[in-house]
Amino acid sequence: MEQGLALLFPVFLGLLQRGQGGSLEVEPPDPVVAVSLGGSQQLTCRLACAGHRTPSVQWRGLDTSLGAVRSDAGSSVLSVHNASLSAAGTRVCVGSCGTHTFQRTVQLLVFAFPDQLTVSPVALVTQQDREVACTAHNVTPASPEALSLSLLLGDQELEGVQALGWDVEEEPQQGEDLLFRVTERWQLPPLETHTPLTLQCEATMKLPGLKLSRHRAIPVLHSLTSPEPPVTTSPEATPELSSTRSSRSPGPPPMNSSTRPCQPEIHQSPTAGGLDLWCEAACGPGVAVGWTQAPGGLEAYQRWEAGAKAWLSVPWAGCSPEGWFQCRLEPGGQMASLYLVPEICSQTTPPALWTGTLVLGLLFLAFLTYRLWKRCRPAQ
Repeated sequence: MEQGLALLFPVFLGLLQRGQGGSLEVEPPDPVVAVSLGGSQQLTCRLACAGHRTPSVQWRGLDTSLGAVRSDAGSSVLSVHNASLSAAGTRVCVGSCGTHTFQRTVQLLVFAFPDQLTVSPVALVTQQDREVACTAHNVTPASPEALSLSLLLGDQELEGVQALGWDVEEEPQQGEDLLFRVTERWQLPPLETHTPLTLQCEATMKLPGLKLSRHRAIPVLHSLTSPEPPVTTSPEATPELSSTRSSRSPGPPPMNSSTRPCQPEIHQSPTAGGLDLWCEAACGPGVAVGWTQAPGGLEAYQRWEAGAKAWLSVPWAGCSPEGWFQCRLEPGGQMASLYLVPEICSQTTPPALWTGTLVLGLLFLAFLTYRLWKRCRPAQ
């Protein structure tokens, strides 16, 4: 009998202790909480005690980046603002009801995943480009468990693609946060098709309770250049084009050539909606071309640049701007220029503006007639 009471005593004591208080509640309830770099997060811990006991609740941490804590009877709120990578770590909420203590732990994870994807090349040419690379910049964590890169056709992974490697490098940073750039390369299957095609690089960040994706389009072109149209204006309103080239820097040629410096060239290819311009330099490896000037600013055009090739789309909707298009070769600084004169277009005046102008003119004429009549009428 005494032995049976001795066995039941710990159970009774446990029930008594449980009755002295409740359990800690943490919001959000997940054991791991992810917050973006520079973002904010709030963790709330609550405790209710049985009877009329006053609960004590407090957030604690093992580092100096605990955050702002506001505690009162029965609750404690931990706020993290402008989160840095040093804010990551374990947070512990400790609560007590009298002599009985409870605790919950939360792992705070700080991540960085901006919409900064680059691809190389920026446009693929069928039967020519067989490799493609995609890079996610300024990311963390950079492990394959958290970050993945894939090549999509539509909303499915491209079939027949072969992964060539995964590289992780540190991004140059001015602040204290250490971020990374992650690059994955693939070998492409044959892309011989006669229909427009666009691949996509997809980067996905997967963390506890979080999944984010970024995309970057990779157009697939059937050819790099087309024969240039004649430099004349036809009755079908084909734009008049003229081309000049200039060397901006007398520095050494960017290729091993002792005859003449390498020069970039601009090619024209009419399209249904306007004109495609290609700047390219057949100078061997180690050179790159890029667009430096366009009427109305480069941001007004669609363009891609990849190594020794650069593409720019000129739409002909409405009255297009007239002026110079320029691209530049690096290293060396040689430039190619193209002066574009759009089709002749007339700007029509809206009917409402014509009506308003006519009404104002009639009113002004009536006013002048009235003034002249007052001056010229015979005195009574």
